[in-house]
Amino acid sequence: MDLAALRDADPQLLPEDAEAYEQLADALQQHIDAWQSGVRDRTSGSGWLGTAADACRASLQQTDDRLIAARTELRRIGACLRAGADALRLAQAELASALADARAAGVTLGPDGSIPLDPATPAAERHDPDARARRTALTGRVRAVLAGADALDRALAEQLAGFTRAATDGSGLTDHGYAPDPYTPAPLSPLITAPDLLRCAVPPPSASPEAVAAWWRALPPDQQQHLITTRPDLIGNRDGLPATARDQANRLLLRRYLDDFAARTWRSVTDQLKLDGLRAIQERLDRSPANPPVLLYGISCEGQGRGILSFGNPDTASNVSAYVPGLGTELRCVGGKDADRALSVWRAALRADPTRPTASMVWLGYDPPPGIDKHDPQTLDVMGEERARAGAESYDRFMAGLRAAHEGPPAHLVALGHSYGSLTVGLAGRRPGGGTRADDIVLIGSPGAGADNAGQLGVAADHVWVGAADNDPVTYLPDPLQEVLGDQNGRWFGKDPASADFGAHRFDVADGPPHSFSAHSNYLDPIGGHALPNIGQIVTGHPENVRSQVPR
Repeated sequence: MDLAALRDADPQLLPEDAEAYEQLADALQQHIDAWQSGVRDRTSGSGWLGTAADACRASLQQTDDRLIAARTELRRIGACLRAGADALRLAQAELASALADARAAGVTLGPDGSIPLDPATPAAERHDPDARARRTALTGRVRAVLAGADALDRALAEQLAGFTRAATDGSGLTDHGYAPDPYTPAPLSPLITAPDLLRCAVPPPSASPEAVAAWWRALPPDQQQHLITTRPDLIGNRDGLPATARDQANRLLLRRYLDDFAARTWRSVTDQLKLDGLRAIQERLDRSPANPPVLLYGISCEGQGRGILSFGNPDTASNVSAYVPGLGTELRCVGGKDADRALSVWRAALRADPTRPTASMVWLGYDPPPGIDKHDPQTLDVMGEERARAGAESYDRFMAGLRAAHEGPPAHLVALGHSYGSLTVGLAGRRPGGGTRADDIVLIGSPGAGADNAGQLGVAADHVWVGAADNDPVTYLPDPLQEVLGDQNGRWFGKDPASADFGAHRFDVADGPPHSFSAHSNYLDPIGGHALPNIGQIVTGHPENVRSQVPR
């Protein structure tokens, strides 16, 4: 497909054709209703018995199945045409944005998206590296749009040809045909669905959050809203998209998940835990006041369940804190105690600096090891880094998405990890390309952050902050090998972050009750002494107001 073909295509023809097929399906449904009541039901209720009666009923059932299949096939065709129109509009919007940029740059694009060399262009400009890079980027952008539109055109043509084959060979009158998109979560698959053309029209999963943000900004507002309402599964958890768009989409997803799980006659233990978590999040949304606004930034039934809540809008806030909980965290905690903790951080930041808006988030985008109280063999996963490493990759992308979607001057971004979540944050900080992209990192109740010194976490050592209660047993978990070698600051996952050797700032927290695990859980609670006020100062960018504690 060339530039002119995509630019001049009329997507509206497809919905008009879709409406015709849908009207046919509705008319056929009326005939089916009349046939069922006038023939099938009367025969089945007549009291007729015997071999001939059984054969008749079997034949009538076969006819009933064929009629319903024909109606379903008509609706599938309509859905396919509408999905194709939506995908084509998205491609045209991307092309229009690229053409506008080309006009602004004073360049003319060829039919294939290339930029013909103008002999009148001064030699200095032709050979300027920056100008050449801009031309290359623009050409690549347009060619990518054209390639995507061509793939879409071929896919739609193949699907329509498939419907034609099904009508010709009779398979359209069976329950075969196009199945729902296998990548769409089961609760979201409608009864009648076309192959997922729209999924081909949005940036691929490999696209960076920055690319996703640029794609979204190029879409007209009406197409953005259409995607939110019709395909929330493509929008709600996509890093790089605006928080308000994700919130709208995820509230739709949450309702669908709730309806799906509630309708199941049998639920596994895992399903019940997810349902409990979904309900807790819905209850939190229902009872939260308007200030701060609570946004459902992420929701999914992947793994043990995924949930992200934000107190305040991270796209407009001057300060953003992203809290990662640890061992034993379940989906219901996102609507419960961990939401309370994120809200406490927001309040602490408000007290520290009421002049600059803050967004405080709780991020459960990975599967922490189950709690000790669950008596689950997988609890032993807390001894390894595998879950934290998987979480670190997702958290890294999430933080990049916060940067990409932010409006105005960059926010002061803080990565906050508790317990096993501090390992997740630490490993994210060590990832290539800048790690968490945070300005400051806060580790509380940490058994080690996967590093031997603060400078390895992707920020300067003086931007790493550690809260470690003296009676928190988790912060003393030793590395047996390092202990044998005489290193008293070796911890299970690296050097003790609270030690002088690690090189971070240790801030003052309450010691907590002795000989008790509760000291491990008080950091983000009001009873945690100076922990919350100190974190509020860090989040708002006031390190001079943080109360220090002597390193170990």
